[in-house]
Amino acid sequence: MKDGLIKVAAVSSEIEIANPQTNAEHCISAILRAKEEGAQVIVLPELALSGDTCGDLFYYERLQKECEQALLTLCDKTKELSALLFVGLPLCVKHRLYNVAAVLSGGKVLGFVPKTATGSDESRYFDPAPDENITVLFHGQSVIFGWKLLFACQELPEAVFGAEISEDIWMPHSPSLELAMAGANVICNLAADNETAGKAEFRRSLLKNQSAKFCCGYVYASSGKGESTTDLVFSGHCLVAENGHLLAESKPFGDGFAITEIDCAKLHSLRQKRTGFVPCPKTGYETLIFSLQQEEVSLTRFVDPYPFIPENPSERAERCREILNIQVHGLAQRLRHTHCKQAVLGLSGGLDSTLALLVTVRAFDLLKLDRKQILAVTMPGFGTTDRTYQNALTLAKELGVTLKEISIVPAVKQHFADIGHDINVHDVTYENSQARERTQILMDLANISGGMVIGTGDLSELALGWATYNGDHMSMYGVNGGIPKTLVRHLVAYEAKNCENAAVSSALLDVLDTPVSPELLPAKDGEISQKTEDLVGPYELHDFFLYSFVRLGFAPAKIFRFACKAFDAVYDRATIKKWLLIFLRRFFTQQFKRSCLPDGPKVGSVGLSPRGDWKMPSDASAALWLAEAEAIEI
Repeated sequence: MKDGLIKVAAVSSEIEIANPQTNAEHCISAILRAKEEGAQVIVLPELALSGDTCGDLFYYERLQKECEQALLTLCDKTKELSALLFVGLPLCVKHRLYNVAAVLSGGKVLGFVPKTATGSDESRYFDPAPDENITVLFHGQSVIFGWKLLFACQELPEAVFGAEISEDIWMPHSPSLELAMAGANVICNLAADNETAGKAEFRRSLLKNQSAKFCCGYVYASSGKGESTTDLVFSGHCLVAENGHLLAESKPFGDGFAITEIDCAKLHSLRQKRTGFVPCPKTGYETLIFSLQQEEVSLTRFVDPYPFIPENPSERAERCREILNIQVHGLAQRLRHTHCKQAVLGLSGGLDSTLALLVTVRAFDLLKLDRKQILAVTMPGFGTTDRTYQNALTLAKELGVTLKEISIVPAVKQHFADIGHDINVHDVTYENSQARERTQILMDLANISGGMVIGTGDLSELALGWATYNGDHMSMYGVNGGIPKTLVRHLVAYEAKNCENAAVSSALLDVLDTPVSPELLPAKDGEISQKTEDLVGPYELHDFFLYSFVRLGFAPAKIFRFACKAFDAVYDRATIKKWLLIFLRRFFTQQFKRSCLPDGPKVGSVGLSPRGDWKMPSDASAALWLAEAEAIEI
């Protein structure tokens, strides 16, 4: 249960119709297999002890009593196991028959959860769940019976489970909605869902949507082998979803076994940030406590090294299109509101300024403004290389904007003389003086033309404070401020692929191939000497850290653990720890730059605007986070 993870398994146990003791043995085998693979929560199908397709045999007391005995057998055989178990059976309560999920722990029945949605066929046998919980006597044990039950883990308070059965999930007002609002962040569904053409994909979509809507984990186990095929076929489709993502799945007609980890701590953190999750005002819910042995949960789930970028190419292309639209319409509205028909931006031939130019051009096209009213300024300095310079010239010419070239070298040399700085000392003053000179030029040109300075800095640079205060840090509207560096690359690549101008496309591809650099130090043999990622660290790591820290609320040790999984074949543990420490130090010490951030559009779930997304004092201490990161063993 380290890092708030709990391993769950959805298992389709074999069924022999109307043979409860045999079914109990099949359930035990499935449970033991799941336990061998580390499962702590195990979900079996609906009516697993009887079979879902018993028909009128459900009426017979003999079958009902045998199912109860089978459940007692299951309790006895699992009393030494550290696990929370969900298994389905028919249960008679006060002369009415119910389709229930029995929830077991430590060899005892914690509760019975009856099905709410009994369809037309099923209502022939089963009553729907009563509105309120009651207490029933089950073989000498008092057990709570009702759908308003929560099961909370003593050792992991963030893990709270609720149960619903099969068609319950299809209801417009499902039990899982109420359970989630009452505090459950993992819903377990015991199902017997027959297979039809196209249904598996619909089931996947339903579970992903349900888990996203309720910000929860969803564990779904459906019956398969052994159920009657008189009219229907059951495929044993088992799935585990978490907050909109499918984590594990047994394919229909596969082995009926899906196991993975649900991150209850992450779900807890995300819910804290969602105002919709407030304590449920309704009464009648009861929380039952269960205990699990403290076990090391191996991390087997997929950890995406690029959380800002969809893995699927078509989804990635669609995401790029959406983001560009957000940027373009954000800038267009600002231009429209200020009655501004002139834009000024510094064009270096690097990634960020290239993206800013592409967005500005699109915004002007949208507003039906002449592209010539976009003033792209290239400002060669001590570190400018011919490669970036030529790419800037090509882009400006081919996109039809106005290009102005102003060398900053004379002005910066004069400035060094004025302040008494040795030009041969390549320190922070040497670098920042150039950045501020460029910004001064842009601001003054904007004043001359009545234009607006378009900011080029991205989200990753803001997170690290990798910007010169009152230099490239400042603009009148920052179109890239919500976009991490790893995503900037894909946006430029998207434009390169979809551009009809071959010269523009070629220049964009070369920009992508150019090392990221502010070019503030003198070039060596005409090549870039100052590579950002050599100095501050790989942006793919920093973007992973940023997402994990800001979006998911991970602690440093957990960020490190997940990063090691995501980048296992790329970076060793020492390298990941090194850059994580740098990320944390810079993130905290550079907040003052974010506290006075220019306006700019939010495009995703992570933003650092001080006006809404990220509010932190500029003098907040990093001591707690750094201490944990320093203690990481490599």
